[in-house]
Amino acid sequence: MVRKPNKNFWKNKKVYVTGHTGFKGSWLVSWLIMLGAKVKGYSLPLDETNYLFKKIKDSIEGEITSQYGNILDKESLRKSINEFQPDIIFHLAAQPLVLKSYLDPIGTWETNVIGTLNVLNCLKEIKKSCSFIAITTDKVYKNKEWIYGYRENDELGGHDPYSASKAACEIAISSWRESFVNNKKNNEIKYRIASARAGNVLGGGDWAVNRIVPDSIKSLISNKKIHVRNPKSKRPWQHVLEPLNGYLLLGEKLSLQDSRFYGSFNFGPNPSNNKSVEQIVEKILNYWEGEWIIDEDQNNSHEAKLLSLQIDKSIDLIGWMPIWEFDKTIQVTVNWYKNVNHGNDPYDELVKNIIEFESYFQ
Repeated sequence: MVRKPNKNFWKNKKVYVTGHTGFKGSWLVSWLIMLGAKVKGYSLPLDETNYLFKKIKDSIEGEITSQYGNILDKESLRKSINEFQPDIIFHLAAQPLVLKSYLDPIGTWETNVIGTLNVLNCLKEIKKSCSFIAITTDKVYKNKEWIYGYRENDELGGHDPYSASKAACEIAISSWRESFVNNKKNNEIKYRIASARAGNVLGGGDWAVNRIVPDSIKSLISNKKIHVRNPKSKRPWQHVLEPLNGYLLLGEKLSLQDSRFYGSFNFGPNPSNNKSVEQIVEKILNYWEGEWIIDEDQNNSHEAKLLSLQIDKSIDLIGWMPIWEFDKTIQVTVNWYKNVNHGNDPYDELVKNIIEFESYFQ
């Protein structure tokens, strides 16, 4: 049975979210608040990249505790987690951009690997049972540019610094779980660790540079042509609520003390959502009039041209399944931007999307 998050489970749960001010983090903490959870976030100080969180901040103030710091600051992070004593940790903090990883490879490796280990090391500060879910990426797999979806036990690797650092992060998580966590006492594993790998997420409020939807929306708002690089590259596109639903369901499953859930899970879209960059731009223009051209001044940095995920494990074990097909994903995403551009409140639009998404399970 395909499921949505259980409000009875999440009500009053203490949930700690690193990277809560990012695009995906903003959607996650908003949904957690709607589910009745008690949320604390830990993130870098706000800047221009935190567009969505800054827009919804006033609406969720009083429902969330925000602390600003770097996950590389071990003492600040330790103190923050120790004070909160969470039931569940969602670790989203990362350097998430492929092109930026070429400009700052050392910083990318430090944040994505050492930062993750710092969060894992803080588990010992928690005096009760706690679940830890690290959010990585579909790019952890050694990409052979084949048509088959990658399974959770396929070879890890990465050409660019971002992908390689995330693959290394998965290895570090697995090592930590086997070395320091899977030691039973009274038939109970105190800390339960899993990782989640999602596809290319879309949704309102993402303004990151060098991402096709934000770049397209910026051009459309400015009445400029959309510049597209690598139009034939295919990606597994999905609305941000799809993997977030998976993360929340995984959090519920981890509480069952069942070792089947201690590991990695793919949360990708249906195969029909594996579309080229050209196809996604054409679909955007179905809902917002404009034009696009191929960017002749392209960055020569390597980017994978074909990538998809096999999601049988998440379907069979967790009861998760992608809900929105490609057209619905683009429609909902573009309408969020259009409505906000016309003066609608960003948080109200976000909540409407969550309510509509949940209605598909009824």
